[in-house]
Amino acid sequence: MTDGTDLPDGGSVVDAVHAWLVADPDPATRAELIALDDDQVAERFSGPLRFGTAGLRGPVRAGPSGMNRLVVRQATEALATWLRQHPGETETVVIGRDARHGSDAFAAEAASVMRRRGFDVVALPDPTPTPVLAHATRALHAAAGIMITASHNPPADNGYKVYLGGDDRARGAQLIPPADAEIEAVMDAPPAGAPDDDTPSTTPTPTRDPRGDEAVDRYLARIVERFGAGPRPVRVALTAMHGVGGAPAVAALRGAGITDVGVVEEQFAPDADFPTVAFPNPEEPGAADMLLDLARRTEADVAIALDPDADRCAVGTEIDGTWRMLTGDETGALLADHLLSHTASDAVASPLVATTIVSGSLVERVCEHHGARFARTLTGFKWLVRAGDGLVYAYEEAIGHCVDPDAVRDKDGIATAVAVVDLVAARTSADTPARQVLSRASDDLAARHGVHVTGQVSHRTDDLAEITAVMTRLRSASPTALLDTPATVDDHATRDDGLHTDAVAITARDDGRRLRIIVRPSGTEPKIKAYLEVALPPDPDVAGSRSRAADLMARLRTTATELLTGAPS
Repeated sequence: MTDGTDLPDGGSVVDAVHAWLVADPDPATRAELIALDDDQVAERFSGPLRFGTAGLRGPVRAGPSGMNRLVVRQATEALATWLRQHPGETETVVIGRDARHGSDAFAAEAASVMRRRGFDVVALPDPTPTPVLAHATRALHAAAGIMITASHNPPADNGYKVYLGGDDRARGAQLIPPADAEIEAVMDAPPAGAPDDDTPSTTPTPTRDPRGDEAVDRYLARIVERFGAGPRPVRVALTAMHGVGGAPAVAALRGAGITDVGVVEEQFAPDADFPTVAFPNPEEPGAADMLLDLARRTEADVAIALDPDADRCAVGTEIDGTWRMLTGDETGALLADHLLSHTASDAVASPLVATTIVSGSLVERVCEHHGARFARTLTGFKWLVRAGDGLVYAYEEAIGHCVDPDAVRDKDGIATAVAVVDLVAARTSADTPARQVLSRASDDLAARHGVHVTGQVSHRTDDLAEITAVMTRLRSASPTALLDTPATVDDHATRDDGLHTDAVAITARDDGRRLRIIVRPSGTEPKIKAYLEVALPPDPDVAGSRSRAADLMARLRTTATELLTGAPS
């Protein structure tokens, strides 16, 4: 290891490593760092983790670019300082964690720091779904909530997610700018001081807090209160994807009267290694195969897949004799129609439904049909749940659904699972068996509003300059047509409203047909993504319309791939 000025800020690697080793409370990560070679050390110190989607996320490893106890300590100290500068209704901080590698130690570290800084800590018991933390933060009017989770990231990762208090619309929602940058600025101060009596190398485990148990019970009770109880003869196939949602989801379904629940046993218990899936994300090809196989074997009426921290929910159903998972947009339109049909006018005088700029447009037609307001926001639930007053439902195409904003200002996979079964039960009849409800409901929406098909194409690259070049090319030489239909371009980087972001939308319309491609860099991965939609006008021949839409989508995928890779069309 050299002692030159090897860091991006001009500092010495040796000095930075020495300061880190002095401050690191964990002997395991200190030993890990000491054992690395020069190149590995330089990579670990090339830059710290940065706040992305409401917090930090990265590989569990030593050094400032990984998730470890010192990074968690620094983040929590910074959050505590920020909270002291921005006092809220209470000094309560709720802390939860999933079952990933390091989660127990990271949650204990965060709790220790907050207690030392004088905050009243409510520690959720055992590994817990993220929506339980979001619910407790809101219900307790807490100053903040900290969730240790990396959601559906690969097994080697973990993360630190922050929720804040505020007014009723924002209470218990993910933090947004400028709070994230302000907290990050405090974190940027160099680590100082060796572990001492106040910051021991071994973080003590506090006694079990009964308020944590009550938080879980209150969350489950709220789901039953919102979506009702009583016998519902719907057969459910469920997978927890090796995450923490299995037992709470079964409890929520049973509380709501759904007792016929079969689970993918191999994926039910939390397992930080996610042994049966290549990538623990229900959206990934093959991730839901074991669930769909269970649904076929047990003749289930609906299939439910939760992601590892149970804040997202994917829905499967049988269509024309074949089981498949619905897209987030398909589920979003179905739930919007169901929730708006069952929203009492005296409870919400002017209901609002929100989705993001990259989601499909069918939900907008559903809102028009019900006389409801509709809004689009930037991607992410930190924006969706702040869309406006009267919010009754929000979703994004990446299988995230907020079905009870009054209780959870975030996506909630478990409540969504119950809401989907509520939809199936409500529309089951002598003419429509439960297993056919979602398929027929989708056809009904298509007959009323036209067939809408959405899809996605992405291009992964290790060269971030390539992503910049694609966006620059789209802006300097924007396509004038999509599939030979004249197109218009909306560069979101030039907007001066709440939809200002690094994205380019290309839209073509012809004889009631609408084609759309939105291109944007991923906010969490080194890739650029294109979100596609084909929307056709209403046609009594729904099957024929779906076939035409599928053909157009295949052609649109080719166009999108050419746009992302720069290949000639």
